[in-house]
Amino acid sequence: MGKPSNKADVTYTAKRTARRGTRERLLAAASELLARDGRDAVSTRAVASAAGMQPPTIYRLFGDKEGLLDAVASYGFRSYLADKHALGETDDLLEDLRRGWDLHVEFGLSMPAFYTLMYGEARENGSPAGREAFGMLRHQIARVGDAGRLRMSVDRASRLMYATGIGVVLSQIALPPAERDPELPDVAREFVLRAITAEGDAGPATPAGVANRAVALREALGNGEPTGLTAGEGALLSEWLDRMANAG
Repeated sequence: MGKPSNKADVTYTAKRTARRGTRERLLAAASELLARDGRDAVSTRAVASAAGMQPPTIYRLFGDKEGLLDAVASYGFRSYLADKHALGETDDLLEDLRRGWDLHVEFGLSMPAFYTLMYGEARENGSPAGREAFGMLRHQIARVGDAGRLRMSVDRASRLMYATGIGVVLSQIALPPAERDPELPDVAREFVLRAITAEGDAGPATPAGVANRAVALREALGNGEPTGLTAGEGALLSEWLDRMANAG
């Protein structure tokens, strides 16, 4: 026979389930307001009213309006993340980057209100959803670096591709659909790939230079294999390798 459930545990689980339901109702209401009327419409009073609740509930669950907006951005980001994970990884590293870029652009143009909420405001650490997206991009670019096919450090390449992608999408969103250049995202994508990789868009592999080898070694150092270096020596070597990679 199974162990009898503790009454306190059952009560806690029930409260947590109800709390999750309340949170989802608020996020759904806020998301609808955001998509329909824009960011300014997502006030605590409007969201509480749309969800049939009182404003203090929002503060209890999200802390403040900024916490609510971060949660709304992540809420709208769920489908993108699911699609991103569904892409998986292949042996064609550059094609994986292309598919990730295209999915990013598609998300931004299909859900402009959510995208602008995530990326349209300068914030010290960005939104949680934006940080997760950057982490996924950096992982993809690190794979290219590990193969010795980057012209610069993984961090610089990641930030260049990330910033360019955001700029392209926000500039497209700012225009009426009829005035957008549908080829611009693809042109920008290939421009970035030529800038950060040793192979560009579709050319043959080129011999690895100093920068490529520096990036590959830099990534190998992070794989946890013993190097015989002290922590200070490892940090210094990593700094040197980044400088060599970016000098290339």
